[in-house]
Formats: sequence, C-alpha cells, structure tokens
Amino acid sequence: MSKINAVLREKIRQQTGNRCGYCLGRQELVLGVLEIDHLVPTGAGGSDDEDNLWLACRACNNAKSSQQDAVDPLTGQFVPLFNPREQNWWDHFCWSISGVEIIGITPIGRATVVALDLNNMVSLMVRRNWVTAGWHPPKE
Repeated sequence: MSKINAVLREKIRQQTGNRCGYCLGRQELVLGVLEIDHLVPTGAGGSDDEDNLWLACRACNNAKSSQQDAVDPLTGQFVPLFNPREQNWWDHFCWSISGVEIIGITPIGRATVVALDLNNMVSLMVRRNWVTAGWHPPKE
C-alpha cells in the first residue's frame, strides 16, 4: 500500500476541485471519501509522485484497477484510458441530454466509459437524483 502524506493528499484535492477525475462526482455528493488514484498503477511501475496522482471515486477507482488502456468500442482500437491530469474531460466526454449518462466522444473517451463502467446502473440512478435536485450535470 502506498503512503501519501496528508499535505500531498490535500494538494491533489485542491488540484482536482475535490471531484472524481473520471465521472466528475463531487466529494459532497458521493458516498465515501474520494480516493487517490495512481494514473499509472504502482504495480506497473507508477510512483507516488504528484504527477501520477489524481482523485477518483471508489466506483471509478475500483473499475479502473490496474487498467491503463482499453478497446474503443467504435473502432476496435486499443487506446490509453483518459488521463485526468493531462487531458481535459470536456475534450473526450460530454453529458447526455438528460445529464445522466457520460458519452465518450473520442476513442479515449469511449474506451474509458466502457472500461470504467461509467454508466453503471447505480451511477445512473444516483445521477438521476442529482439532476432532479439540480446538482448535476457539472458545467465545464
């Protein structure tokens, strides 16, 4: 298990806007503390250095696990997963008209939606409630 000190954890929270880098779930809306995600997993040689860390909700972090790339369901190409530290979410994803589903708009976005199961049944149900409450979808 990696040991990331409290100062670095807080710095990452500030950099991320205290939201998941993949589904954009805000800390005040998700159940459980947002977790530190190793963009390159430690098992694949990733470090605890700041440039390899971002926040993820438990659902996204568990689904990502040690994956670094996946297949784009449209083209069949093997592509890297979305990197929230280096890439802009809005360049790869958008929200459905209802604001509930995450739609991948690039090969990286589509592969990430599938690999991280970003539109799983529980996430859709929760987002529907957030939309009803006026808390979702997040703006650019």
